Formats: sequence, C-alpha cells, structure tokens
Amino acid sequence: MEEKRQTPYNINFFEDLTADITASSGESFEEIGQRIRTIREDKGLSLVEMSRLTGFDVDFLSNIESNKVQPQLGTLIKLSKALESAFGRLISGVGDKLYSITRKTEQKIVSRSTSLKGKKHLYTYKSLAPEVKGRHMEAMLVQLEENPEEEISVHDGEEFIYVLDGTAVVKIGEDKFELEPGDSVYYLSTTPHYIAAKSGRSTILAVLYGG
Repeated sequence: MEEKRQTPYNINFFEDLTADITASSGESFEEIGQRIRTIREDKGLSLVEMSRLTGFDVDFLSNIESNKVQPQLGTLIKLSKALESAFGRLISGVGDKLYSITRKTEQKIVSRSTSLKGKKHLYTYKSLAPEVKGRHMEAMLVQLEENPEEEISVHDGEEFIYVLDGTAVVKIGEDKFELEPGDSVYYLSTTPHYIAAKSGRSTILAVLYGG
C-alpha cells in the first residue's frame, strides 16, 4: 500500500485563513490601474514612452490603466521599474508606519490578476503588510487558479512561495514541480517562471522582493 504523505500541520488550521480569500471585502481592484496612470502622468510619460521602457504594447498598458486587464505581479514589478516607483506603491499604496500587524479580519484583497488578454482570471491576492513605509518586500496570500496556457513571467527580484492549500504547479526554466501543502520554493525572478493551481484552486503564501 502506498504510504500516505503527511502534511506538517493540520490543513484545517488554515481553513479560515484561506477559504474565503475571494469573498473578503476591501480595496477596489480599480485602484491599481489608477495608481499606474497617476504616477505615469506625474512623471510626464506617455503610453508610447511607457511601451518603450517596458516592452509592453500600448494597447495592453491602456487596458491596465482602464482596468480591462488586471496585471500580474511580474507585470507590476516591470511597471514599477519603468516608473521608478516602489513595487509596493503600485500593489497597495504608500505606507506610513514603521511596522505592520495585520489581523486575520483586517486582510484586504488587493487585486485579481488576469491573463495578458484579460480573458481569464488567474489569481487573487491579499497584501499582508501594506502599511509599512519604504518596504522592499511584499508578503501576500495568493489564491491561484488553473493556467493551462502557462504564461511565463520574467522580471527583476526574488520570490519565496509556501503552499498552504491545494496543489501548486511551478515551472522554473525548464524544470517543473508539483508542490503540496507544506512545500516551498525560492527562486530568482529573472529565471523564466510561472505558478498556477494544478486543478481547481491552490492557496500560497508569497513573499516578493522587487529588486
């Protein structure tokens, strides 16, 4: 008989933390597109100039700013570099505290990302420490969806992923892994990568450093 794999904790411990991630109320998803547009205009950059800096099509950038496409995290990191703005400012605004304690009941959904064409919902994420001023990392709870197109991401920075629930599929370069609850991975974001749920949904703790 095949030995049953033991998780390092009782998965039910995380049920309240992860099961209702898409049901939480919080910040409007539209605010990320508005932040990007505001910062770009404050710097006097046109969409054409942003396209040259990032390599993204003008139409794609316009769709982000008008909220027709919700950008993925790797896309936001590239945009933050082009705008010379902190990654966290695009994700969840400018903090004003020296530290942040976030109660379970205070977690807010920051955004839902979509595929490049905005036709498929890929994941939903909550920022866990948005109030810290000058932060260089973003800690988030992310609920992954399936991504059959395996859209690859490449950007500056580093990522640490810890799986809380479900099975996550991670591809780093040419290597592909299935991660179960309790498994983790750390990689440089400059390596082509993607992460998605194997089937249904998977919930992860993600810590991103924008570089």
